[in-house]
Amino acid sequence: MGILEAYGSAALVIFIYVNCVFVVALLIKNNSIMDIAWGVGFVCVAAVTLLLSKEITARKGIVTALVFIWGIRLATHVFLRNKGKPEDYRYANWRNQWGKWFVWRSYFQIFILQAILLLIIASSIILVNRSLNTGLSLFDMTGVIFWCAGFSFESVGDYQLTRFKRDSAHKGRIMTSGLWRYSRHPNYFGEVLLWWGIFIIALSVEYGWAAIVSPLLVTFLLLRVSGVAMLEKKYAGHAEFEAYAKKTSAFIPWFPKSKE
Repeated sequence: MGILEAYGSAALVIFIYVNCVFVVALLIKNNSIMDIAWGVGFVCVAAVTLLLSKEITARKGIVTALVFIWGIRLATHVFLRNKGKPEDYRYANWRNQWGKWFVWRSYFQIFILQAILLLIIASSIILVNRSLNTGLSLFDMTGVIFWCAGFSFESVGDYQLTRFKRDSAHKGRIMTSGLWRYSRHPNYFGEVLLWWGIFIIALSVEYGWAAIVSPLLVTFLLLRVSGVAMLEKKYAGHAEFEAYAKKTSAFIPWFPKSKE
């Protein structure tokens, strides 16, 4: 399968998928559903590109399996987190700000934009699943190690934060224990790390180096646009968070600073 054919197939799948999600969002009047659909979108890309490939190799099977595990876990986590709650404050604010243009702006600025981002980030998956390279390499083993470390940080960090928030005594408090003792955003660190892992695996195939746009984009988005940047802004001025931030690494896990 050629590169253009592989990307074309992935783009078509993403376009159809995101449009279906958009229709559902309109029906239930809740754009937060896109957060749940995000991880599943990568699962769809991995499944379709694998099925369209001429030969299913160990590398393709590994990458597809890793994407399935990550995507389904993330979707389940976000679904359970949002269950029974109103539309996320970000989407709710846009709903109010955009007024009569809400439907069209939602379509292009939320759903189509995320479809484009999804296609770019999925580059590592697409390039691996269209490749005819067989046999595993050091890149594959290294990438899997990175992915496992990243997935552990993301899933354990999410689990610890979910348990913390379930306790009503912690309402308005800041999570500072477990992985959160070493990083203010261990789940986002894990997300970035696992995508670098999939990119490293892609280095074993033709044009795999071009997939570097995938982890670079994920890193930029989580550090500068959403994720870390958004939450740091949200908690600015929060006394407990300010004290926590002074001694805890913002992103890469490290030992907390001793009290001065």
